[in-house]
Amino acid sequence: MDDRPIGVFDSGVGGLTVLKELIEKLPGEDVVYFGDTARIPYGSRSKETVIKYFLQSVRFLLTKDIKAIVVACNTASALAMEEAQKVFEIPILGVIEPGAEAAIAVTRNSKIGVIGTEGTINSQSYQRRMRRMLPSAEIIGISCPLFVPIVEEGWENSDVAFMTAKQYLLELKEHNIDSLVLGCTHYPTLRYTIDKVLEGKVNLINPAYETAKAAKIMLKESNLTSSRIDGGKCEFYVSDDPEKFKRIGGNILKKEIASIRKVNIENM
Repeated sequence: MDDRPIGVFDSGVGGLTVLKELIEKLPGEDVVYFGDTARIPYGSRSKETVIKYFLQSVRFLLTKDIKAIVVACNTASALAMEEAQKVFEIPILGVIEPGAEAAIAVTRNSKIGVIGTEGTINSQSYQRRMRRMLPSAEIIGISCPLFVPIVEEGWENSDVAFMTAKQYLLELKEHNIDSLVLGCTHYPTLRYTIDKVLEGKVNLINPAYETAKAAKIMLKESNLTSSRIDGGKCEFYVSDDPEKFKRIGGNILKKEIASIRKVNIENM
């Protein structure tokens, strides 16, 4: 047993979809969440920059005596995980492997779509992992940069969201995919709009949910599970003005975020 907190990292608020799943599956765990809101978006940045930002963020989380890190950011998982695992000894779990495994498990025609930021799609991280598991898979990746601001404006169920999703997903519908990975932690918030565009005919894979399941297994296998059954607490930190994070985050978590602290991440 280990009652130290889990560290959760994201470039902004999207990772709260992962946190929400972690709270449901691991209600006894304390969590320290850091959102690098001053430097979002990560999706359009170079690999070198994403690695630099992520390593700084991990160093901050380590000051909170965490026992493991969940990388609730697809771009950081795709571009910086390997480097971080070389530098730090702490267990680090990303969102890509669990999401890829779930897609392979449910597909029936081996035609799988992946939507995400430009950085995640161009990295080919989901594509490579799925092809290792299923070499015959046809995987179509589409970057959807407008989805993040739509979610952050709270427009996920609007006509704007529907028309944007319809345009982005047209190519995937033409390829007759039967499964779609929501490869950005903002995207599960758009789940119902995306499902409507796809007419309920496609399995939607939520890596946030799959990552929470994988985190529970990881903690158990490493003897790091909390001794508490429930009552876990969350601390929130950001690198920019906390007010926008509180507003959007409260919408994602469906509850008020009472306290957030700003940190100077550049010093890490």
